[in-house]
Amino acid sequence: MTSSNQINFINPAGLHKNPAYSQAIVVTGAVKTIYVGGQNSIDAAGAVIGKGDFKAQVEQTLKNLRLALEGGGARPEDVIKWNIYVVDGQSFQEGFEVFQRVWGKPSNPPIITGIYVAGLTNPDYLVEIDAIAVVSEQ
Repeated sequence: MTSSNQINFINPAGLHKNPAYSQAIVVTGAVKTIYVGGQNSIDAAGAVIGKGDFKAQVEQTLKNLRLALEGGGARPEDVIKWNIYVVDGQSFQEGFEVFQRVWGKPSNPPIITGIYVAGLTNPDYLVEIDAIAVVSEQ
């Protein structure tokens, strides 16, 4: 990225520093922003993958996110913001373990909002994730 295009991951003094996420991100310059709507564990044929299996659903959801990001010209490491919706009773920690196995540990982790919900649009869905990615136009 040139000096006119920057993505700065901010972890100000006085806030908790966690290796899994950043506190804020500042984007400047000529960039393309990709907004990915909520993805879940449905495959291209419309079948729910991992019915009743949270980890399998997280893995399929991440696969769908990767496809959506690639469709917009982005990669997982271009994500600056995740919103993660988990059905009450499931484990964020188990989902995070799947995430690390599938996508590793980014050197600049994005900002994350994790939310427990009573349910999603289909009662078989246990997780939904949306994302925002930024890619330099240079």
